[in-house]
Amino acid sequence: MSTVVETVTEIVTPILDAQNFELVEVEFVKEGKSWFLRVFIDKEGGIDIEECAFVSEHLSEQLDQIDPDPIPQAYFLEVSSPGAERPLKKEADYQRAVGEYIHISLYQPVDGEKQFDGFLQSLDENQLVIKTRVKTREKERTIERKNIAKARLAIQF
Repeated sequence: MSTVVETVTEIVTPILDAQNFELVEVEFVKEGKSWFLRVFIDKEGGIDIEECAFVSEHLSEQLDQIDPDPIPQAYFLEVSSPGAERPLKKEADYQRAVGEYIHISLYQPVDGEKQFDGFLQSLDENQLVIKTRVKTREKERTIERKNIAKARLAIQF
């Protein structure tokens, strides 16, 4: 799987760079009996459907020209925006998320919990501070970055 992700990343990056788009994530997953190649892209102000179609068309053309085929099984190509709950993967994603409401899943529990929702207050290379709400009280928690399994922007209800 990782070679497919690496190959697609190499191919799609110049297409995105030429349009000033950002690659958020590439995933190649099997769901049921079908394989899906998903490419999540974004840009300042958000990405629209025509821009996704443009990238999909160009990426598909590039993949079809490679011999031998880097993805031998049948798959569905999906190019889309990461949406409102964009994953936080790169350092720049975390930096942009300071002050934003986020969701974090941890490898090891902190204060007996492995998931937190709250406002990202600050971060450095080793940890981040998130302000969470416990009933009517707000609490700042320091989370070691190496303990973060997944992080994403979240919608506050």
